[in-house]
Amino acid sequence: MDRPDFYRFHQGDRVLPFEAAEYEARLAALRAEMEDSGINACVFTSMHNIAYYSGFLYCAFGRPYGLVVTVTDCVTISAGIDAAQPWRRSFGDSITYTDWRRENYWRAIKSVTGTGAAVGIEADHLTLAQRDLLEDFLEPVVTLDIAPATMAQRMRKSPAEIALIRAGAEVADAGGYAIRDAISEGAREIDVAMAGRDAMELEIARRFPHAEYRDTWVWFQSGINTDGAHNPVTARSLQRGDILSLNTFPMISGYYTALERTLFMGEVDAASLQTWESNVAAHEYGMSLLKPGVSCAEVTEKINAFFAERDLLQYRTFGYGHSFGILSHYYGREGGLELREDIDTVLEPGMVISMEPMLTIPEGQPGAGGYREHDILVITEDGNDNITGYPYGPAFNVVD
Repeated sequence: MDRPDFYRFHQGDRVLPFEAAEYEARLAALRAEMEDSGINACVFTSMHNIAYYSGFLYCAFGRPYGLVVTVTDCVTISAGIDAAQPWRRSFGDSITYTDWRRENYWRAIKSVTGTGAAVGIEADHLTLAQRDLLEDFLEPVVTLDIAPATMAQRMRKSPAEIALIRAGAEVADAGGYAIRDAISEGAREIDVAMAGRDAMELEIARRFPHAEYRDTWVWFQSGINTDGAHNPVTARSLQRGDILSLNTFPMISGYYTALERTLFMGEVDAASLQTWESNVAAHEYGMSLLKPGVSCAEVTEKINAFFAERDLLQYRTFGYGHSFGILSHYYGREGGLELREDIDTVLEPGMVISMEPMLTIPEGQPGAGGYREHDILVITEDGNDNITGYPYGPAFNVVD
């Protein structure tokens, strides 16, 4: 039988997170950048850019995936194991490559780009091995890094994206309330985490009945396990007086949102309460700073000064916030929109960013544990819109 190197397998109804006009606008902005940079074709390999420009979020499982964008075409490149699912979840065309011959992935890409083109790549994602194969198969006249320009585009959210992110924040709140209800003395971290995850997945399915459901998760930590923001869930049982950390992460079509809160089990001692209230005060101060015209570095330095005045700056472990949109633990976020000392990006209306100060007091010191609050804010013309609804602070989050 004739076994092709690649083919088109299109069946079923197409379902995308956004209307066609949203993808057309994204591609138009990308093509304008390509024209300015002299790029004939972009070969995207990252989950985030493929999802951003096509709607398709791949599951690699050791196989390469791609998206080729030219002046006229937008084509996902996917493995045969996924059959027509990539086409059903993609804007534009979709080519399936086969396993019958090694490097059919690049033959499929070459069928769209041709050879001798100026090719845009993601230098922060394309591996050295795949870069060599790109050179061998596509014979580009030049390769140019398009990743910084695409990151800048993704940082500025459309109204449709903001609407989806807002819905995600509401789902995160639902998970938070479910977690609070599940907290009890003797319950395990994993039991509480599952209650929050299940509540969010059910809420996503209710709001988005035609979406794909995957990768929504919870980090619920207690005691010493609160010292790191991303510490995995364990089977530790909750004890009265424990510091707790609630972290909900719903995923909707490649868009993550988050809710993070400090809680205490039953009671909170005086030293812990003082640290908690200081972190809440920094959180509120930080949110007041998020407005157009202010740089990420400026916000960071002001919160640093706030903590330094209270002799707490040495307990800070990471930046104070970051962008939200196409985001996950698989592919990160826009590094140009993080609240850190070395980021000079100026906030603009349409950006979406978190405020999430965290203090970690080492074991053996009064008030030991990790304290963290996290809200998501949309930058508006004259300030910000906080889209997180779950309450923060001791008044609501000391749970009996």
